[in-house]
Order: sequence, then structure tokens, then C-alpha cells
Amino acid sequence: MTVTGYTTVRGEHRHASEVRRSRFIAVVRRIDSEDGARSFLTDLRSEFHDARHHCSAFVLGPDRLIQRANDDGEPSGTAGAPMLDAILKRATAPETTDLSDVAVVVVRYFGGVLLGAGGLVRAYSDAVSQALDAVPTVRRRLVQRLAIPVAHADAGRVENSLRNAGTQVLGSDYFADQVVIRVAVPAGIASIEGFDAQLASLTAGQSGAQLLDLKWVDNE
Repeated sequence: MTVTGYTTVRGEHRHASEVRRSRFIAVVRRIDSEDGARSFLTDLRSEFHDARHHCSAFVLGPDRLIQRANDDGEPSGTAGAPMLDAILKRATAPETTDLSDVAVVVVRYFGGVLLGAGGLVRAYSDAVSQALDAVPTVRRRLVQRLAIPVAHADAGRVENSLRNAGTQVLGSDYFADQVVIRVAVPAGIASIEGFDAQLASLTAGQSGAQLLDLKWVDNE
């Protein structure tokens, strides 16, 4: 099944907490590539160069197939994995867990008290969850960009009718023999069929939509 929508974060957010004298600084950032996640980690290693650990996790892509986690010297499975789990299990709507294009780095300043495996898991998981509690999110959707050729005499009326019907009009290109109106509609067969029917009624069946491409956009 094709994914047509998911949730991501806006920008970057930081949250600091303390557990038995150890300080945890969780930094959340939106990313669009694995290189972006690595660059994010490099930036924080430089900024917090005196910290003992820079643990990280990220999830990438609409289908969330790209997932990475790193313990950075903490006992295996006590940092990166619970951080990744906190992202994957984050509820973005009732019964919905679709957060993606997100990287989290948790910087730890050791306070001299050993937390034990269970304590580390809770500390890293809680650090990420608390940071995600405060970061604003945005819904992304897959849209189909379409081109609609119409006669010059009909262009203004058709464009206004599309806007009034709630269709996102991207712009119009004027040529000697026609006007091409560019629009974006949600991806999916039902969406296209409904739009084609609407367009047929506006143009008396004289025009059809031509697919330009598919693109992910933020819902503003």
C-alpha cells in the first residue's frame, strides 16, 4: 500500500533533564537524508565536545524503512535502541504512529553515579519523549501535480472555479494556442477520479488533466 501521508517535526528543538546527577540534553531535528543525520551528529559532537556520550537515532522516509541507532559507548542496547523506539512509537494522532524524517541526539554529561542498564534505557527514552513533547509537528502529504490545458477564453473561469472548489492552483502558463493551469491534488486513485469528474463538468468534457509529477509537501 502506497503511503500518502506522514508526520514530521518543524526545525530543531532542545530539552535538558537530569537523572542522578547525569545531565541529558536531547536535540531533535528534522532531516531529509542520511547525510543530513550524520551532519547533525557532527555538529553536536563539536558543540558538546566535552560530553562523554553523543547517542543518536533517526528515522527517514514516508515508509520509515530507514532506521539507525547508535549507543556511542553506552552499554549495548541501552541508548540508541530506546531512543529509536521512542520515535517509532510516538503517537501523532489516535492510533497513529507515523513520525519520520526525524533525528535525535542525546548528549550525556556523566554525573558520577552509575544508572545501570534499566536506568539508562529509561533515561534515554524519557529524554527523547520529553523533547518530542515540546517540538511542533507538521503533516506531510503526497500530491499529484497536474497540468490542465484550456482555451484562452475559458482560462479565467476554470481557474476561479477550481479555486472556489478548494483545489490548490499552482499557477497558469500562457501560450499562443492555449493556457495550461497547474494544480495539485492529493495522491490516490479516488482523488484523481473525483478531480477528473469535476474538471469534465467545468470544461464540458473538453479538457483533461495531465500528470506532471508526484511531490511531498507540508500542510500549512
